[in-house]
Amino acid sequence: MNFWTRVSRIILRNRYLVLFLIAVLTAFLVSQMKYMRFSYTEANLLPEDHEVNIQYDEFLKIFGEEGNLIILGIKDSTVFTPAKFNAWNQLAKSFDSLPEVDFTLSIADVKKLRADRKRRRFVLEPLYKESPKTIEKVNTIKEQLFEKLPFYDNLLYNKETGTIQTAIYINKEIVNTPVRKAFVFKKLQPIIAAFEKDHDLDVRVSGMPYIRTVNSQNIVDEIWMFVGGALLITAIIFFFFFRSFRATFITLLVVTIGVTWAFGFIGLLGYEITVLTALIPPLIIVIGVPNAVFLINKYQQEIKKHGQQAKALQRVISKIGNATLMTNLTTASGFATFVFVKSQLLREFGILASINIISIFILALMIIPILYSFMPLPKKKHLSHLEKRWIEDVVDWMEKMVKEQRVTVYISTVIVIILSIIGVYQIRVSGSLIEDMPKSKQFYSDIKFFENEFGGIMPLEILVDTRKNKGVMRLSTLKKMEKINEAIEAFPELSKPISIVNLVKYSKQAYYKGNPKYYQLPTSQEQSYILAYTKNSANNANMLNNFVDSTGRYARITTFMKDIGTEKMDLIQNRLREVIKKEFPEERYSVSLTGKALVFLKGTNYLITNLVFSLSLAILLIAIFMAWMFRSFRMILISIIPNILPLLITAGLMGFFDIPIKPSTILVFSIAFGISVDDTIHFLAKYRQELIANNWKIRKSVYAALRETGVSMFYTSIVLFFGFLIFTISSFGGTIALGGLVSVTLLLAMVSNLLLLPSLLLTFEKKIANERIFKEPSIKILPPKEGNQDK
Repeated sequence: MNFWTRVSRIILRNRYLVLFLIAVLTAFLVSQMKYMRFSYTEANLLPEDHEVNIQYDEFLKIFGEEGNLIILGIKDSTVFTPAKFNAWNQLAKSFDSLPEVDFTLSIADVKKLRADRKRRRFVLEPLYKESPKTIEKVNTIKEQLFEKLPFYDNLLYNKETGTIQTAIYINKEIVNTPVRKAFVFKKLQPIIAAFEKDHDLDVRVSGMPYIRTVNSQNIVDEIWMFVGGALLITAIIFFFFFRSFRATFITLLVVTIGVTWAFGFIGLLGYEITVLTALIPPLIIVIGVPNAVFLINKYQQEIKKHGQQAKALQRVISKIGNATLMTNLTTASGFATFVFVKSQLLREFGILASINIISIFILALMIIPILYSFMPLPKKKHLSHLEKRWIEDVVDWMEKMVKEQRVTVYISTVIVIILSIIGVYQIRVSGSLIEDMPKSKQFYSDIKFFENEFGGIMPLEILVDTRKNKGVMRLSTLKKMEKINEAIEAFPELSKPISIVNLVKYSKQAYYKGNPKYYQLPTSQEQSYILAYTKNSANNANMLNNFVDSTGRYARITTFMKDIGTEKMDLIQNRLREVIKKEFPEERYSVSLTGKALVFLKGTNYLITNLVFSLSLAILLIAIFMAWMFRSFRMILISIIPNILPLLITAGLMGFFDIPIKPSTILVFSIAFGISVDDTIHFLAKYRQELIANNWKIRKSVYAALRETGVSMFYTSIVLFFGFLIFTISSFGGTIALGGLVSVTLLLAMVSNLLLLPSLLLTFEKKIANERIFKEPSIKILPPKEGNQDK
């Protein structure tokens, strides 16, 4: 009695106990779902000890969380009427009183810096003391702000378009906590909605905390949409093929338990729900259904053959349990390669995916035979799909191609490879933080609004370490920083920078009675008496806090980036680094570029490097599986070729259709390769079984394997195609691309495994299929044919 026969007897004889254990484990994992956490930070794809992360952490230690700014903007000339102008400023004041807000900055908060000659100090005076009652007064305030206070240009207004904005700095302690979500949805949005309704103004809202909150909620909403959509589409296709409510119900039950386990494992392991881990539950549905297809198809074939339920159920487990285990192991190993990547985000995805793929296999193997054991035998109409003419026609066509048109198959393959390689050279890399965000959503159009009006919303920081206390306030340092400012302003993709340099310029303007033409750095002669005024100013410390640390050693230059890809960002970085290297000698200064946007961009490049590693590792692992199972080096090569070809075609399509390599689309290759190898294993397992049964008659064995496995492979590929296609209903660009590309890749993999693989076997038959080379496998994936054992 072989291993799988013993397994089948254990499962079927202890069916009540097995169902009870599954129920207990499911209940336990349901209890773990309460520990699921949603991610409140951007996806950090870099290892913790990566240089870019170390520099970013250093910046955070000195200046704290830089992504705590929410901005409100209005582009409407009617806002400069007394009622609306005062209401706009009052809106900012209403946020000031909230515990989640540190402070706000609006036009009402604008302070003019004035030189007090008697006390030799600078004093801050409000731009206006009373709320304006007339249009003339509002226009006076507007003129002063736009024409005489360049310090606030691009900070509170855009002089060219008349757009104004208010800055809301939320408490740094809550930026990466659930409190941020409650603040945005329960306070910020309702207050703004009420304001818009009362004053007939369109308020634009953006800033990293806001974008992250709204975007995260979209991810959460879409998980349930994907799960429901995947269940529905797979149920419809499954019923179309099997024409059995019973089979459809059993399959849906298995994958529903699988999805419950997936959520439970997320909670149990303490992982956050991110863009990647959100894909796991629908992925389990899509991968779980093919298991059901193979098991139920085998059961129905057995019933049709001999009509004995107990024998059929035992054979379902014993005859294809091993093949199904191998296919699930190869799929899981494809995902498990991410475990060896240093990125925590990818590692968590790999662990969850591989655990859940093995779990759904175990569930299908146990639940499907047990439930069928409680049910009456399938009726004739439930078995009619096994004799459908159209599926026979499809298999006949494939057999004819392999028999008579192998040259055509090879020529087509070579042409496709050449075209794909051309496409591969056109692939671009994208490290944009917002490119994948739903373009139909209001917050996306608001991002574009602020990009056009103020130069972007993604912070890019430059940290200057003078290595000396009070080294920042030296005129030589300020002039060097001004050179960096000039370099930043030369890029249309970056906003006007703000730093201590702006404040020192404003101080000189104030010293010269507020004349805007003096908004510039002081000369060496002016420096001593202007800085003397600064030292005597009581407000000096407060004004400096945002730009310089308490020791005066560190300074920051802040700019905001538009939605740009890695290529442009690399150009910008290189140019800035040239200026930094020239102005700040490394032996005297340490200057680093950092910020959330840069961390994300670097993470994308790091991810691409790791894609090559993880995919190579997946191919190696699966080659080892093939070597272990078939013990033939030539078989490894022949089995890998039909699975690498679809990946090459997909990469070519990405180049031709301008779908960039990015964190969301980078998973296509590992997912598709891990799943497509399943078909190869099923085909080769059946092929070897036929070889033994037919005394090593190659052609007969290939055609028999094609006929036997072609139907199941066709069914599973169609289910997978439409299952992954469900991701295209997402509002996230990357998820749409992921779904479409994986669907196409798996369809191509089916064609490749059913046409190219048999063709290669027939072409190289003499070198492969003789008993000296195609040795007895280490494990029997399929047992010998029944004609040889079951009499």
